[in-house]
Amino acid sequence: MRPVDWVVLFGTLASIVAYGTWKSRGSKNIQAYLLGNQTLPWWSVGISIMATQASAVTFLSTPGQAYEDGMRFLQFYFGLPLAMVILSITAVPLYHKLKVYTAYEYLETRFDLKVRSLAAFFFLMLRGISVGITLYAPALILSAILGWNIHVTTIFIGFLVLIYTVSGGTAAVTITQKYQLSIIMAGMIIAGLVAFRKLPAGISFSDAFAMAGEMGKLNLVNLSFDLTDRYNIWSGLIGGLFLFLSYFGADQSQVGRYLGGKSIAESRLGLIFNGLLKIPMQFIILYIGILVFVFYQFHQPPVFHNLPLKEKAMNTGYAKDIDRLERDYGKAFEAKKQNMESLARAVKSNDANQIEVDKKKIKEIQRSETGIRDQVKATIAKAVPGSNTSDKDYVFINFVMHYLPHGLIGLLLAVVFSAAMSSMASELNSLASTTAVDIYKRSIHGNGDELHYVRASKIFTAGWAVFGMLFASIANQAENLIQFVNIIGSLFYGTLLGIFVSAFYIKYVKSTAVFYSAIVAEMVILYLYVFKRTEVAFLLYNIIGCGVVVILSLAFQAVQNQVSRQG
Repeated sequence: MRPVDWVVLFGTLASIVAYGTWKSRGSKNIQAYLLGNQTLPWWSVGISIMATQASAVTFLSTPGQAYEDGMRFLQFYFGLPLAMVILSITAVPLYHKLKVYTAYEYLETRFDLKVRSLAAFFFLMLRGISVGITLYAPALILSAILGWNIHVTTIFIGFLVLIYTVSGGTAAVTITQKYQLSIIMAGMIIAGLVAFRKLPAGISFSDAFAMAGEMGKLNLVNLSFDLTDRYNIWSGLIGGLFLFLSYFGADQSQVGRYLGGKSIAESRLGLIFNGLLKIPMQFIILYIGILVFVFYQFHQPPVFHNLPLKEKAMNTGYAKDIDRLERDYGKAFEAKKQNMESLARAVKSNDANQIEVDKKKIKEIQRSETGIRDQVKATIAKAVPGSNTSDKDYVFINFVMHYLPHGLIGLLLAVVFSAAMSSMASELNSLASTTAVDIYKRSIHGNGDELHYVRASKIFTAGWAVFGMLFASIANQAENLIQFVNIIGSLFYGTLLGIFVSAFYIKYVKSTAVFYSAIVAEMVILYLYVFKRTEVAFLLYNIIGCGVVVILSLAFQAVQNQVSRQG
């Protein structure tokens, strides 16, 4: 990091905080604070939805996911457009008609207070945990760069978000997200272009794409039906559909974004805008990871990408073992590089026979490289007991720090922080609105004036930020942050969706049946996660949770009706 990088980084962050605070100052009533007076146009709604979903985890972890596992993660989003259409037809007009502040207010209208409170509780647990993960990713980066304690960096980032989120509420979140998303996408594309420009002369985008395909990284669609596979077309279309119906239909962090639309049409267009652009955006981010992968076939990557953890291990008695493994890794890389250069020429000339010869040699060397990396991870695990040796999340940031020109390094760090601030701001705003409206105003203090509830919302915003900072300390045990976020969501989203599906479409069932069905469904999902996580892919939790709630609600209601008739 040079002075220019620090200027770009902190200048960008300070500008976002100052602008959001200034433009959204003066919210005096709860509608302005929580819904921004419902004046947002469709494009602003759409950008806010996309920016809320795209946290720092997306831009830090997704390229690493592509580097390790190829493009198949994209299938996760295949159910998104259909979910946006369904919600535009059903949820949007209903929420606008009822003039609710949160999605859970509707549940009391349809059922009763206990169902509303249970759904709000599930959401608060889900989003409260997620805000810690959202905060952890950039805090980890700044901690590694500056050598600061991670708790210090966590507080620093959390405080930046608090300044404008507490001050301006929903309006501040939406205003800043427009600029944050622009900075984010510009920075990511620049990083991809730098990776491409540093490839050997003569390799085009299509050549890089073809080489990645020959090495098994363009696994975009998997048609096999496998319940244990996290990412295939079926888990994406079916499991992803249910997850996104839950996320955008029952998660206040997203419902609050389109409730701010100035009309039903504007909110619908914002959702459709998100559905149409999210898959291309994820494709671009994954492809940047693929470009980094191809880049590292010609430039030697670290044997272990978590450099701060490796340095800790090097200060122990295992340093000589790691040095020896690094030398072996360097020899394997040099052998692979020669075959990669041959593969590049074969791809350019479309020489199928030579391509197959080179691929076979490269795969053999890659197996050797993988074996060496596994030995390094095992050695580091022994050198630093209790450490997490999954290093996917460090792949992209290492590339940024070592190969981007100064100035752009500061910009890419600003990208990560902007994404974290954007997503965290939405999460805090939704947590505060749910706590203030569904818990505090409804069940604790129901006779306050508008200013009282605005102040209470600000206090709840700060309180949830502190909770997120505390939870961030355990996020380092995640195998991969982008997967961890989705797993946490899947633990609750299926049950929440089942409650809302019952409310929207099954008029036969009443509150008590849904309440107990939701409790049973959540117990089933937690059982699957604790005891059957290797047998049932986490995306299927959304289908299972929803199905259990709906089926048990019908069964419990039938029993209840039978008892009533007999009585």
